[in-house]
Amino acid sequence: MSVYPHQIERLSAVLEREGLAALVATTAANVQYLTGFRSLTAAVFHTPHFAVFAPRGTALVVPGMDVAPIVADAIAVDHVLCFGRFVAQYAEGSSAGGRVRAHAERRAASPAEGLARALEALDVRGRVGLDEGALTPLAWRQTAARLDPLILVEAADLLGAARRVKSPYELECLARGLGIVEEAANTVIQALTPGMTEREAATAYGIEVLKRGAELVPISIAFGERTWIPAPAPTDRPLRPGDLVRLDLGCVFNSYHASLARMAVAGKPSARQEAAHAAAQEGLEAAVDAVVPGGTAGQVHQAGVAAVRVAGLAAFERYHLGHGVGLEPYERPKLAADDHTPLEVGEVLRVEVPYFEMGWAGVNVRDTVLVTTHGRQVMNRSTRALVLLD
Repeated sequence: MSVYPHQIERLSAVLEREGLAALVATTAANVQYLTGFRSLTAAVFHTPHFAVFAPRGTALVVPGMDVAPIVADAIAVDHVLCFGRFVAQYAEGSSAGGRVRAHAERRAASPAEGLARALEALDVRGRVGLDEGALTPLAWRQTAARLDPLILVEAADLLGAARRVKSPYELECLARGLGIVEEAANTVIQALTPGMTEREAATAYGIEVLKRGAELVPISIAFGERTWIPAPAPTDRPLRPGDLVRLDLGCVFNSYHASLARMAVAGKPSARQEAAHAAAQEGLEAAVDAVVPGGTAGQVHQAGVAAVRVAGLAAFERYHLGHGVGLEPYERPKLAADDHTPLEVGEVLRVEVPYFEMGWAGVNVRDTVLVTTHGRQVMNRSTRALVLLD
């Protein structure tokens, strides 16, 4: 991923609106949004790293191990600062090796020291928005002490708001990821037969996702009585005639998250199964219809809940009916009754209606919806209908 003009415009608007001289990201998603860099080191070892966006340019502050991928992948930032020791050998005559070595020889003693150098290089003065998302209270205090006299303000919410409206590239990634999920889910649905276990179905789904060039996220496929568990891990429970099948599936494509929830039944559904699914589907359709620019997240929730109740599940309650999706699987806004956030053209929402009746069964249907100038566009291609397995 590169940083596109859209991101620059969104981040620059935050600086101007909030009176900030720079934004500093700490979480993986925010660092990637500011610079296009995705750190495997941070994902595996939870090492601290910073990305800086300022009017004079961008910077990355990373542990020594991360300099190599930044150089090898030609991450386009203006300054790279590293900290800590990382021992390596350098090939004679290699320009890439020489650049890595030059950064390593200028390493800072600590993450806070590296960030201070980056901000100095970008001539940042005054108020700085610092993403508190990946900082412990101690790390915040240490960083603030080293950056004095800069004034630090919390910026996680500011960065989250900037990321809400997606660029054309982001929309392409989200659409392709969703297509992969649907293609893989369809393959699994066609293969489901009595005797197949949840684990076997999940393995088959994972293979299909990987074949299509995406990354896996936790897979949830549940049969029968296990469908009422909100987040069931696959087991060796086999599919039996009459079972409901709940597929709660996703993937990551080019760092963007996609997900889907669909239902099937092994044979002819019972009246109770059919009614529960029909009510959830009515709720999803009403919630999606309520997605309009300028409407609120809470209105989407209210429309969905009301429709489910009218359709027959009078006691239906849900804290939220979805949320934004993008570089993270769970982004703002939350489609909750008390969220009065106005929806913006260009944001992508994961709209869902889960119904879990503990001890009986659970159903869930989920679509991905783009807010458009005139309303909304459902990005899914697969049917919401209850699939009847042969």
